Amino acid sequence: MRCPYCGGLDTQVKDSRPTEDASSIRRRRICPDCGGRFTTFERVQLRELQVVKKNGRRAPFDRDKLVRSVQVALRKRSVEPDRVERMINGVVRQLESQTDGDIPTERIGELVMEGLKALDDVAYVRFASVYRNFREARDFNAIVGELEAEPDSAQTRETARQRRDAPAT
Repeated sequence: MRCPYCGGLDTQVKDSRPTEDASSIRRRRICPDCGGRFTTFERVQLRELQVVKKNGRRAPFDRDKLVRSVQVALRKRSVEPDRVERMINGVVRQLESQTDGDIPTERIGELVMEGLKALDDVAYVRFASVYRNFREARDFNAIVGELEAEPDSAQTRETARQRRDAPAT
């Protein structure tokens, strides 16, 4: 593993442990050249995924890009990081198991929207506004109308989760 500080190739693992959800291994590393310390994560990858863009161009699937786009949608929203990580892991697992390796961008967007809808309504609308390329206020009204029409909104699910997790009195 290359050191992010000096570029040295001979880094050493000082500590390894599974993450809380056991979906990856967290490794603390140190560079003997510069003394820099950093963390890496190791995840299982079932197959090499290729994203097929709307123009037909192909690019390797980038989990970090997915994480960044979800984080932008969730900015300043109080959603627990472990719930976000579970949602992202679920999206990636679905992509790996449902395809032959080629994934249309539309499929990724739809899976992320499903996941965000379950996490946070505001993040769902934010992501949808970019993904569906909203141009007018009525586009927002339409998607908010869809959310309000659903009997099982994210707010209702969140309230149910809070009741379930609350200590018994």
